Amino acid sequence: MAREEAQRTDDHRVRVQTPPGWSVSLLGRPLTVLGRLRRDGNGSDGKRKMERSFALKSGAVRWMDVPAGNRRGLSDYYPHLMPSVGFGKSSSRVYRCRSETKRYITSPRVAETLVRILRGKRKSCQLFLECNPGPGILTRALLESGAKVIALESDKTFIPQLKSLGKKVNGRLEVVYCDFFKLDPRSRGILTPPIMTSDMLFQYLGIEAQPWSKGAPLKAIGILPPKNERNALWKLLHDLYSCTSVYKYGRVELNLFITEKECRKIMANPQNPGLYQALSVLCQIACGIKLLHTESCLSFGTYTANGQLAKQKHRESLEQNLCFIQLTPHKDLFTGTLTPFNYDVFFHMLRQCFMKRGAKLIDHLHSLSPIDAMHILKQIKKNKDVKVIDMYPEDFQHLFETIECYKDDNYKWLYDDFMEDVII
Repeated sequence: MAREEAQRTDDHRVRVQTPPGWSVSLLGRPLTVLGRLRRDGNGSDGKRKMERSFALKSGAVRWMDVPAGNRRGLSDYYPHLMPSVGFGKSSSRVYRCRSETKRYITSPRVAETLVRILRGKRKSCQLFLECNPGPGILTRALLESGAKVIALESDKTFIPQLKSLGKKVNGRLEVVYCDFFKLDPRSRGILTPPIMTSDMLFQYLGIEAQPWSKGAPLKAIGILPPKNERNALWKLLHDLYSCTSVYKYGRVELNLFITEKECRKIMANPQNPGLYQALSVLCQIACGIKLLHTESCLSFGTYTANGQLAKQKHRESLEQNLCFIQLTPHKDLFTGTLTPFNYDVFFHMLRQCFMKRGAKLIDHLHSLSPIDAMHILKQIKKNKDVKVIDMYPEDFQHLFETIECYKDDNYKWLYDDFMEDVII
């Protein structure tokens, strides 16, 4: 069970120091596994099983024996591009982009509105990273405003016309066969364009990393994939909190179209209990969120396999609006207790709490930390009857910091098997 001998206490609690397969990633501090022995199904004393919960000191730990795709937090591997495949070359592996529905801006009016919002009266040559520009309606409007554009297009159908446009603007348009929303996938294997790593992409483009304290190195514009909008948001949040992928290069500003329903969720708080969730807290703690514009789905289009504009099929999609939001990472996100090394514990705390959103916070604290729950509530100035849905995002951040900075107890967090499944 472990390299060192387990010690059994009177209440049948087993304490094991440094079990195999675990490593502590901060300051080399030991991990203690607390397990409670229980009888097996037939009530026999001869065979017992151990229910695992892990008490953590400060610092992040990783389960080393499970596949990288199922680990929580920072992964220990890096996907690699196939060396024989260049950015402009085709790959023998077929990328099935047509199986995924994508929206594109097809209205010049909408494109002009977005440029006016993003550029204002600026005449300087701002750099924009446009994700899946498609027919290039917005691309052209940005170029006409004097901006410089890097077009990341995942559909080869649109590559020739985008490159043709690039020849007319004196090098202010760079076209790359790439899917922004699939940068740095967490699955193993060799990557082929349009799926690639951000390191390869940014090195190719000559973009250097900037300190987190500085402004945004670039602005990204795109439309979240309709069918996996939620997954895309979770991936972006994991990348942001861990300072990986594009966020290795600084506080990249995202300007995204998302459905009105998802927009209301990420901007929700206790005043909107039906929409309030862990995703709301994570987005608001990490970013400044601005609703810049709302547009009908009629202003967007999808394209068929032969490059023809397709008709909208579902009535509900026609009736739904898309919201253009700006997500700007906070400059002071990592100046306090929260760091790229312990963010996954913060994720776990929120997910655990919102699994039973209507429950009292004190009931969750018993399963989150060995620290006295009433003492924690006193520290964050909340009464024992406060519910999860009564807590604002800054309250959850205060709760995390209170437990993480607690000095009178060696162990601060209870880590159970649930955390092994915290994946995006």
